[in-house]
Amino acid sequence: MTELPRPLSGIRFFIHTFGCQMNENDSERLAGFLAGAGAVPAGSLDEADVAVVNTCSVRAKSEEKLLSLLGRLRTLKKKRPRLTGVVGCVAQLRRESLAGPKSGVDFVVGFDQYPRIAEIVAESRRRKMVATARTRGWRETAVTPIRESAVSGFVTIMEGCDHFCAYCVVPFTRGREKFRPVGAVLAEVRDLAARGYREIQLLGQNVNDYVDPVSGTDFAGLLSRAAAVEGPEWIRFITSHPGNFTPALARAMAATRKICRQLHLPIQSGSSRTLERMKRGYTRENYLETVRILRSLMPEIRLSADIIVGYPGETEKDFEETLSALAEIRFANIFSFCYSPRPLTAAARLADDIPPAVKKRRLMDVQALQKEIQIAFHKTMIGSIERVLCTGRSKKDPDVFAGRNEGNQVVNFRAESDLVGRFVDVEIESVGPYSLRGVVRGQG
Repeated sequence: MTELPRPLSGIRFFIHTFGCQMNENDSERLAGFLAGAGAVPAGSLDEADVAVVNTCSVRAKSEEKLLSLLGRLRTLKKKRPRLTGVVGCVAQLRRESLAGPKSGVDFVVGFDQYPRIAEIVAESRRRKMVATARTRGWRETAVTPIRESAVSGFVTIMEGCDHFCAYCVVPFTRGREKFRPVGAVLAEVRDLAARGYREIQLLGQNVNDYVDPVSGTDFAGLLSRAAAVEGPEWIRFITSHPGNFTPALARAMAATRKICRQLHLPIQSGSSRTLERMKRGYTRENYLETVRILRSLMPEIRLSADIIVGYPGETEKDFEETLSALAEIRFANIFSFCYSPRPLTAAARLADDIPPAVKKRRLMDVQALQKEIQIAFHKTMIGSIERVLCTGRSKKDPDVFAGRNEGNQVVNFRAESDLVGRFVDVEIESVGPYSLRGVVRGQG
Protein backbone atom coordinates (compact mmCIF):
# COMPACT_ATOMS: atom_id res chain seq x y z
CA MET A 1 0.00 0.00 0.00
CA THR A 2 1.47 3.37 -1.04
CA GLU A 3 1.81 5.85 1.83
CA LEU A 4 0.05 9.16 1.21
CA PRO A 5 2.33 12.22 0.86
CA ARG A 6 2.91 14.11 4.10
CA PRO A 7 3.66 17.68 3.00
CA LEU A 8 4.22 18.98 6.55
CA SER A 9 6.43 16.16 7.82
CA GLY A 10 8.36 17.34 10.88
CA ILE A 11 6.80 20.81 10.96
CA ARG A 12 5.88 21.87 14.51
CA PHE A 13 2.54 23.63 15.01
CA PHE A 14 0.78 25.33 17.90
CA ILE A 15 -2.87 26.40 17.96
CA HIS A 16 -3.92 29.23 20.26
CA THR A 17 -7.68 29.30 20.79
CA PHE A 18 -9.92 32.21 21.71
CA GLY A 19 -13.65 31.76 22.28
CA CYS A 20 -16.22 29.11 22.98
CA GLN A 21 -16.46 25.32 22.98
CA MET A 22 -17.16 25.43 19.24
CA ASN A 23 -13.77 27.07 18.72
CA GLU A 24 -12.10 24.55 21.03
CA ASN A 25 -13.59 21.71 19.01
CA ASP A 26 -12.53 23.40 15.75
CA SER A 27 -8.96 23.61 17.08
CA GLU A 28 -8.99 19.89 17.86
CA ARG A 29 -10.09 19.16 14.29
CA LEU A 30 -7.49 21.56 12.83
CA ALA A 31 -4.80 19.80 14.84
CA GLY A 32 -6.03 16.51 13.40
CA PHE A 33 -5.79 17.77 9.82
CA LEU A 34 -2.26 19.11 10.42
CA ALA A 35 -1.09 15.93 12.15
CA GLY A 36 -2.50 13.89 9.28
CA ALA A 37 -0.15 15.77 6.96
CA GLY A 38 2.88 14.96 9.11
CA ALA A 39 3.04 18.03 11.37
CA VAL A 40 3.60 17.56 15.10
CA PRO A 41 2.29 19.62 18.03
CA ALA A 42 4.73 22.08 19.58
CA GLY A 43 4.90 22.72 23.29
CA SER A 44 4.38 26.48 22.93
CA LEU A 45 4.07 29.33 20.44
CA ASP A 46 7.78 30.06 20.87
CA GLU A 47 8.71 26.55 19.69
CA ALA A 48 6.29 26.42 16.74
CA ASP A 49 7.18 26.62 13.07
CA VAL A 50 3.51 27.33 12.36
CA ALA A 51 1.37 29.37 14.76
CA VAL A 52 -2.39 29.13 14.18
CA VAL A 53 -4.65 31.57 16.01
CA ASN A 54 -8.27 30.42 16.23
CA THR A 55 -10.33 33.54 16.76
CA CYS A 56 -13.60 34.76 18.24
CA SER A 57 -15.41 37.95 17.19
CA VAL A 58 -18.46 37.84 19.48
CA ARG A 59 -17.05 40.73 21.54
CA ALA A 60 -14.66 43.53 20.68
CA LYS A 61 -12.31 42.49 23.51
CA SER A 62 -11.65 39.17 21.73
CA GLU A 63 -10.43 41.03 18.65
CA GLU A 64 -8.26 43.26 20.83
CA LYS A 65 -6.63 40.14 22.29
CA LEU A 66 -5.99 38.85 18.77
CA LEU A 67 -4.21 42.05 17.72
CA SER A 68 -2.05 41.88 20.84
CA LEU A 69 -1.09 38.27 20.12
CA LEU A 70 -0.31 39.04 16.47
CA GLY A 71 2.09 41.74 17.68
CA ARG A 72 3.89 39.17 19.81
CA LEU A 73 4.06 36.76 16.88
CA ARG A 74 5.60 39.45 14.65
CA THR A 75 8.32 39.83 17.28
CA LEU A 76 8.93 36.07 17.33
CA LYS A 77 9.33 36.10 13.54
CA LYS A 78 12.33 38.39 13.92
CA LYS A 79 14.13 35.65 15.85
CA ARG A 80 13.66 32.97 13.19
CA PRO A 81 11.37 32.28 10.19
CA ARG A 82 7.94 30.91 11.01
CA LEU A 83 4.40 31.04 9.65
CA THR A 84 1.44 32.76 11.30
CA GLY A 85 -2.14 31.94 10.39
CA VAL A 86 -5.51 33.25 11.54
CA VAL A 87 -8.60 31.04 11.40
CA GLY A 88 -12.13 31.23 12.77
CA CYS A 89 -14.60 34.07 13.21
CA VAL A 90 -12.27 37.03 12.72
CA ALA A 91 -10.67 35.33 9.72
CA GLN A 92 -14.10 35.08 8.12
CA LEU A 93 -15.05 38.63 9.09
CA ARG A 94 -11.86 40.62 8.45
CA ARG A 95 -9.97 38.57 5.90
CA GLU A 96 -8.80 41.57 3.83
CA SER A 97 -7.25 43.53 6.70
CA LEU A 98 -5.71 40.40 8.24
CA ALA A 99 -3.96 39.61 4.97
CA GLY A 100 -2.43 43.08 4.74
CA PRO A 101 1.31 43.44 4.08
CA LYS A 102 2.11 44.74 7.58
CA SER A 103 0.01 42.23 9.51
CA GLY A 104 2.64 39.50 9.69
CA VAL A 105 -0.11 37.00 8.84
CA ASP A 106 0.80 34.39 6.22
CA PHE A 107 -2.56 32.66 5.82
CA VAL A 108 -6.20 33.35 6.63
CA VAL A 109 -8.62 30.41 6.68
CA GLY A 110 -12.41 30.41 7.08
CA PHE A 111 -14.51 27.65 8.61
CA ASP A 112 -15.47 25.80 5.44
CA GLN A 113 -11.83 25.56 4.34
CA TYR A 114 -10.53 23.79 7.45
CA PRO A 115 -10.10 20.44 5.65
CA ARG A 116 -7.59 22.23 3.37
CA ILE A 117 -5.50 23.63 6.25
CA ALA A 118 -2.45 21.41 5.58
CA GLU A 119 -2.46 22.28 1.87
CA ILE A 120 -2.83 25.99 2.70
CA VAL A 121 0.05 25.90 5.21
CA ALA A 122 2.29 24.15 2.69
CA GLU A 123 1.46 26.71 0.00
CA SER A 124 1.93 29.60 2.46
CA ARG A 125 5.61 28.76 2.64
CA ARG A 126 5.77 30.25 -0.89
CA ARG A 127 3.05 32.94 -0.90
CA LYS A 128 0.37 34.52 1.28
CA MET A 129 -2.87 32.53 1.24
CA VAL A 130 -6.47 33.58 1.92
CA ALA A 131 -9.10 30.81 1.86
CA THR A 132 -12.49 31.81 3.24
CA ALA A 133 -14.95 30.64 0.55
CA ARG A 134 -18.15 29.07 1.84
CA THR A 135 -19.77 25.80 0.83
CA ARG A 136 -23.46 24.91 0.74
CA GLY A 137 -24.84 22.36 3.16
CA TRP A 138 -22.96 20.13 5.58
CA ARG A 139 -19.80 18.45 4.23
CA GLU A 140 -18.52 15.59 6.35
CA THR A 141 -14.73 15.25 6.34
CA ALA A 142 -12.63 12.40 7.64
CA VAL A 143 -10.34 13.57 10.42
CA THR A 144 -9.10 12.25 13.76
CA PRO A 145 -9.17 15.28 16.09
CA ILE A 146 -6.33 15.73 18.53
CA ARG A 147 -8.48 16.11 21.63
CA GLU A 148 -7.45 18.15 24.63
CA SER A 149 -9.34 15.83 26.98
CA ALA A 150 -9.39 12.05 27.17
CA VAL A 151 -12.44 12.24 29.43
CA SER A 152 -14.97 14.65 27.89
CA GLY A 153 -15.43 14.82 24.12
CA PHE A 154 -16.98 17.53 21.92
CA VAL A 155 -19.23 16.48 19.03
CA THR A 156 -20.44 19.16 16.62
CA ILE A 157 -24.01 18.64 15.41
CA MET A 158 -24.56 21.89 13.49
CA GLU A 159 -22.94 25.14 12.34
CA GLY A 160 -24.24 28.67 11.94
CA CYS A 161 -27.33 30.56 13.03
CA ASP A 162 -30.52 31.81 11.39
CA HIS A 163 -31.81 33.95 14.28
CA PHE A 164 -29.97 37.22 13.47
CA CYS A 165 -30.23 38.72 16.94
CA ALA A 166 -29.55 42.44 16.56
CA TYR A 167 -26.25 42.45 18.44
CA CYS A 168 -24.79 39.13 17.24
CA VAL A 169 -22.17 38.67 14.54
CA VAL A 170 -22.37 34.86 14.42
CA PRO A 171 -24.60 34.62 11.29
CA PHE A 172 -22.02 36.73 9.46
CA THR A 173 -19.05 34.66 10.59
CA ARG A 174 -20.35 31.10 11.00
CA GLY A 175 -23.00 31.57 8.30
CA ARG A 176 -26.50 30.16 8.08
CA GLU A 177 -27.54 26.95 9.81
CA LYS A 178 -26.11 23.68 8.49
CA PHE A 179 -26.99 20.40 10.18
CA ARG A 180 -24.74 17.37 10.43
CA PRO A 181 -26.43 14.07 9.52
CA VAL A 182 -27.54 12.13 12.57
CA GLY A 183 -25.61 9.05 11.40
CA ALA A 184 -22.33 10.97 11.42
CA VAL A 185 -23.06 12.44 14.85
CA LEU A 186 -23.81 9.02 16.33
CA ALA A 187 -20.75 7.48 14.68
CA GLU A 188 -18.54 10.04 16.45
CA VAL A 189 -20.33 9.44 19.75
CA ARG A 190 -19.75 5.68 19.38
CA ASP A 191 -16.09 6.25 18.54
CA LEU A 192 -15.62 8.33 21.69
CA ALA A 193 -17.44 5.68 23.71
CA ALA A 194 -15.15 2.98 22.33
CA ARG A 195 -12.15 5.03 23.44
CA GLY A 196 -13.41 5.33 26.99
CA TYR A 197 -14.85 8.84 27.05
CA ARG A 198 -17.16 9.33 30.04
CA GLU A 199 -18.93 12.50 28.88
CA ILE A 200 -20.17 13.76 25.50
CA GLN A 201 -20.89 17.43 24.77
CA LEU A 202 -23.06 18.10 21.70
CA LEU A 203 -22.23 21.48 20.17
CA GLY A 204 -23.92 24.04 17.95
CA GLN A 205 -24.84 27.72 17.86
CA ASN A 206 -28.50 26.80 18.45
CA VAL A 207 -28.72 23.06 19.04
CA ASN A 208 -32.47 23.05 19.56
CA ASP A 209 -32.86 24.14 15.90
CA TYR A 210 -31.31 20.82 14.84
CA VAL A 211 -33.06 18.79 12.13
CA ASP A 212 -31.33 15.86 10.45
CA PRO A 213 -31.18 16.72 6.73
CA VAL A 214 -31.83 13.08 5.78
CA SER A 215 -34.41 11.68 8.20
CA GLY A 216 -35.90 14.83 9.72
CA THR A 217 -34.94 13.72 13.25
CA ASP A 218 -35.19 16.70 15.60
CA PHE A 219 -32.88 17.57 18.47
CA ALA A 220 -34.94 15.70 21.06
CA GLY A 221 -34.66 12.57 18.90
CA LEU A 222 -30.92 13.04 18.46
CA LEU A 223 -30.48 13.48 22.22
CA SER A 224 -32.32 10.24 22.93
CA ARG A 225 -30.28 8.30 20.37
CA ALA A 226 -26.96 9.73 21.62
CA ALA A 227 -27.90 8.84 25.20
CA ALA A 228 -28.63 5.25 24.09
CA VAL A 229 -24.98 4.71 23.12
CA GLU A 230 -23.37 2.55 25.80
CA GLY A 231 -20.32 3.86 27.62
CA PRO A 232 -20.57 7.60 28.36
CA GLU A 233 -22.50 8.39 31.54
CA TRP A 234 -23.25 12.02 30.85
CA ILE A 235 -24.59 13.83 27.79
CA ARG A 236 -24.51 17.63 27.70
CA PHE A 237 -25.34 20.15 24.99
CA ILE A 238 -24.71 23.81 24.26
CA THR A 239 -26.08 26.31 23.25
CA SER A 240 -29.88 26.52 23.28
CA HIS A 241 -32.02 29.46 22.20
CA PRO A 242 -34.83 30.32 24.66
CA GLY A 243 -37.12 31.37 21.80
CA ASN A 244 -37.60 27.80 20.61
CA PHE A 245 -36.81 25.70 23.67
CA THR A 246 -40.00 23.65 23.62
CA PRO A 247 -41.76 21.76 26.42
CA ALA A 248 -41.23 18.62 24.30
CA LEU A 249 -37.46 19.12 24.48
CA ALA A 250 -37.68 19.64 28.24
CA ARG A 251 -39.64 16.39 28.53
CA ALA A 252 -37.03 14.57 26.42
CA MET A 253 -34.34 15.75 28.83
CA ALA A 254 -36.34 14.64 31.84
CA ALA A 255 -37.08 11.22 30.33
CA THR A 256 -33.43 10.27 29.84
CA ARG A 257 -31.29 10.17 32.98
CA LYS A 258 -27.96 10.25 31.10
CA ILE A 259 -28.76 13.78 29.92
CA CYS A 260 -27.27 16.08 32.55
CA ARG A 261 -29.62 18.11 34.69
CA GLN A 262 -27.84 21.25 33.56
CA LEU A 263 -28.67 23.75 30.86
CA HIS A 264 -27.07 26.89 29.45
CA LEU A 265 -29.96 29.07 28.31
CA PRO A 266 -28.83 32.64 27.48
CA ILE A 267 -31.33 35.23 28.72
CA GLN A 268 -29.22 38.31 27.74
CA SER A 269 -31.59 40.74 29.49
CA GLY A 270 -34.42 40.59 32.01
CA SER A 271 -36.29 43.40 30.25
CA SER A 272 -38.89 42.46 27.62
CA ARG A 273 -38.39 45.89 26.06
CA THR A 274 -34.67 45.28 25.64
CA LEU A 275 -35.21 41.71 24.44
CA GLU A 276 -37.53 42.99 21.72
CA ARG A 277 -34.94 45.56 20.63
CA MET A 278 -32.31 42.79 20.64
CA LYS A 279 -34.62 40.79 18.31
CA ARG A 280 -34.41 37.79 20.63
CA GLY A 281 -37.87 36.44 19.83
CA TYR A 282 -39.10 35.93 23.40
CA THR A 283 -40.14 38.01 26.40
CA ARG A 284 -39.12 37.93 30.04
CA GLU A 285 -42.39 36.11 30.75
CA ASN A 286 -41.67 33.49 28.05
CA TYR A 287 -38.25 32.83 29.56
CA LEU A 288 -39.62 32.51 33.10
CA GLU A 289 -42.25 30.05 31.86
CA THR A 290 -39.53 27.90 30.25
CA VAL A 291 -37.65 27.91 33.56
CA ARG A 292 -40.83 26.92 35.38
CA ILE A 293 -41.39 23.97 33.04
CA LEU A 294 -37.78 22.81 33.32
CA ARG A 295 -37.82 22.93 37.12
CA SER A 296 -41.20 21.24 37.36
CA LEU A 297 -39.84 18.32 35.33
CA MET A 298 -36.31 18.36 36.81
CA PRO A 299 -36.29 20.14 40.20
CA GLU A 300 -32.55 19.57 40.54
CA ILE A 301 -31.63 21.19 37.20
CA ARG A 302 -28.92 23.87 37.35
CA LEU A 303 -29.20 26.73 34.89
CA SER A 304 -26.60 29.13 33.52
CA ALA A 305 -26.98 32.10 31.19
CA ASP A 306 -25.35 34.97 29.33
CA ILE A 307 -26.10 38.58 30.29
CA ILE A 308 -25.38 41.73 28.26
CA VAL A 309 -25.48 45.10 30.03
CA GLY A 310 -25.41 48.51 28.40
CA TYR A 311 -27.25 47.58 25.20
CA PRO A 312 -28.15 50.74 23.23
CA GLY A 313 -31.16 52.42 24.80
CA GLU A 314 -31.07 50.31 27.99
CA THR A 315 -32.64 52.43 30.73
CA GLU A 316 -32.11 52.09 34.47
CA LYS A 317 -35.55 50.48 34.63
CA ASP A 318 -34.50 47.93 31.99
CA PHE A 319 -31.35 47.20 33.95
CA GLU A 320 -33.25 46.82 37.24
CA GLU A 321 -35.42 44.22 35.48
CA THR A 322 -32.27 42.27 34.63
CA LEU A 323 -31.25 42.32 38.29
CA SER A 324 -34.72 41.21 39.37
CA ALA A 325 -34.63 38.35 36.82
CA LEU A 326 -31.32 37.18 38.28
CA ALA A 327 -32.77 37.33 41.79
CA GLU A 328 -35.89 35.39 40.73
CA ILE A 329 -34.26 32.71 38.57
CA ARG A 330 -31.12 32.24 40.69
CA PHE A 331 -28.78 30.85 38.07
CA ALA A 332 -26.01 28.48 39.13
CA ASN A 333 -23.63 30.51 36.97
CA ILE A 334 -23.65 33.35 34.45
CA PHE A 335 -21.35 34.87 31.85
CA SER A 336 -21.80 38.65 31.84
CA PHE A 337 -20.46 41.30 29.47
CA CYS A 338 -20.70 44.94 28.52
CA TYR A 339 -22.26 45.51 25.11
CA SER A 340 -19.84 46.28 22.29
CA PRO A 341 -20.95 47.01 18.71
CA ARG A 342 -20.11 44.27 16.20
CA PRO A 343 -19.74 44.87 12.47
CA LEU A 344 -22.62 44.04 10.09
CA THR A 345 -25.14 43.66 12.91
CA ALA A 346 -28.38 45.64 13.14
CA ALA A 347 -27.36 47.03 16.54
CA ALA A 348 -24.19 48.52 15.03
CA ARG A 349 -26.46 51.08 13.34
CA LEU A 350 -27.77 52.22 16.73
CA ALA A 351 -26.10 54.91 18.80
CA ASP A 352 -23.90 53.24 21.43
CA ASP A 353 -25.39 55.66 23.94
CA ILE A 354 -24.62 54.09 27.31
CA PRO A 355 -21.46 55.72 28.73
CA PRO A 356 -18.59 53.29 29.48
CA ALA A 357 -18.71 54.17 33.19
CA VAL A 358 -22.40 53.26 33.34
CA LYS A 359 -21.80 49.98 31.51
CA LYS A 360 -19.00 49.13 33.93
CA ARG A 361 -21.14 49.96 36.99
CA ARG A 362 -24.02 47.85 35.70
CA LEU A 363 -21.68 44.94 34.97
CA MET A 364 -20.24 45.15 38.49
CA ASP A 365 -23.76 45.22 39.97
CA VAL A 366 -24.74 42.11 37.99
CA GLN A 367 -21.60 40.26 39.00
CA ALA A 368 -21.93 41.26 42.67
CA LEU A 369 -25.52 40.02 42.82
CA GLN A 370 -24.66 36.78 41.04
CA LYS A 371 -21.74 36.22 43.41
CA GLU A 372 -24.12 36.50 46.38
CA ILE A 373 -26.52 34.04 44.71
CA GLN A 374 -23.77 31.52 44.03
CA ILE A 375 -22.31 31.71 47.53
CA ALA A 376 -25.74 31.20 49.07
CA PHE A 377 -26.48 28.27 46.75
CA HIS A 378 -23.10 26.65 47.33
CA LYS A 379 -23.52 26.85 51.11
CA THR A 380 -26.66 24.70 50.84
CA MET A 381 -24.46 21.98 49.29
CA ILE A 382 -22.11 21.64 52.28
CA GLY A 383 -22.40 18.09 53.58
CA SER A 384 -23.96 16.76 50.38
CA ILE A 385 -22.40 14.04 48.21
CA GLU A 386 -21.73 15.17 44.66
CA ARG A 387 -20.92 12.79 41.81
CA VAL A 388 -17.91 14.31 40.05
CA LEU A 389 -16.15 13.47 36.82
CA CYS A 390 -12.45 14.00 37.50
CA THR A 391 -10.94 15.81 34.51
CA GLY A 392 -7.43 16.56 35.76
CA ARG A 393 -5.39 18.24 38.43
CA SER A 394 -6.09 21.73 39.73
CA LYS A 395 -4.26 24.49 37.87
CA LYS A 396 -3.55 26.23 41.17
CA ASP A 397 -2.37 23.18 43.16
CA PRO A 398 -1.05 20.03 41.41
CA ASP A 399 -1.71 18.02 44.58
CA VAL A 400 -5.43 18.68 44.21
CA PHE A 401 -7.69 17.03 41.64
CA ALA A 402 -10.42 18.94 39.80
CA GLY A 403 -13.60 17.93 38.09
CA ARG A 404 -17.19 18.95 37.49
CA ASN A 405 -20.43 17.69 38.92
CA GLU A 406 -23.57 17.07 36.88
CA GLY A 407 -24.49 20.74 37.30
CA ASN A 408 -21.17 21.68 35.62
CA GLN A 409 -19.80 23.26 38.80
CA VAL A 410 -16.08 22.99 39.52
CA VAL A 411 -15.24 20.64 42.41
CA ASN A 412 -11.72 20.38 43.87
CA PHE A 413 -10.65 17.50 46.09
CA ARG A 414 -7.60 15.63 47.36
CA ALA A 415 -7.07 11.95 46.67
CA GLU A 416 -4.30 9.42 47.33
CA SER A 417 -4.43 7.88 43.84
CA ASP A 418 -4.79 9.28 40.32
CA LEU A 419 -8.51 9.54 39.60
CA VAL A 420 -8.42 11.36 36.25
CA GLY A 421 -11.12 9.98 33.99
CA ARG A 422 -13.01 8.40 36.88
CA PHE A 423 -16.33 9.26 38.50
CA VAL A 424 -15.97 9.92 42.22
CA ASP A 425 -18.38 10.72 45.04
CA VAL A 426 -17.20 13.84 46.82
CA GLU A 427 -18.56 15.10 50.13
CA ILE A 428 -18.63 18.90 49.96
CA GLU A 429 -16.83 20.40 52.97
CA SER A 430 -16.33 24.05 52.00
CA VAL A 431 -17.30 26.40 49.20
CA GLY A 432 -16.37 29.61 47.45
CA PRO A 433 -18.39 31.63 44.95
CA TYR A 434 -16.98 29.80 41.92
CA SER A 435 -16.06 26.31 43.13
CA LEU A 436 -16.71 23.60 45.69
CA ARG A 437 -14.16 21.70 47.79
CA GLY A 438 -14.47 18.32 49.39
CA VAL A 439 -13.18 14.85 50.14
CA VAL A 440 -13.62 11.61 48.21
CA ARG A 441 -16.12 9.18 49.74
CA GLY A 442 -16.29 6.68 46.90
CA GLN A 443 -15.48 6.04 43.26
CA GLY A 444 -16.66 4.08 40.25
